[in-house]
Amino acid sequence: MKTEIIHKELTLDLSGFSGIAANKDYAGTAFRLMDKIWPIIRSNGLKHKGLNIWVYEPGDKVFAGVEFESIPNPHLGLEQKKITLEKYAYYKHIGPYSLIKHAGANMRNELRENGFEAGSLYIEIYGHWNNDESKLETELLISVR
Repeated sequence: MKTEIIHKELTLDLSGFSGIAANKDYAGTAFRLMDKIWPIIRSNGLKHKGLNIWVYEPGDKVFAGVEFESIPNPHLGLEQKKITLEKYAYYKHIGPYSLIKHAGANMRNELRENGFEAGSLYIEIYGHWNNDESKLETELLISVR
């Protein structure tokens, strides 16, 4: 595994929903949140960038959202979240979603072994769906201090 340290600012303007991962069921919580977003997107014909983005924060908080081409109407009930990372670790996971948790743990270990301290934000950016699980792409980002 080769985790890259990025020193270029990244800003994500997300719209979606947040929740607490009961019993540390992060993926289940994120899927339930995404299931709330997509009906709103479809029924309102909202133009988006096509990527699901999950943000994990301290206190078992999870935010699941998307980036829109323009800011959606606030009456739709979507929460807004703006994230700016000035320095972060990056790894592109290619393969089944079931191995993402393992890849994230490996990233943290690699950071520690190389003298970096992982911050409190961990982000998964899911690429476009592919029926062949071996070709699924997910970008993993961890804030670094």
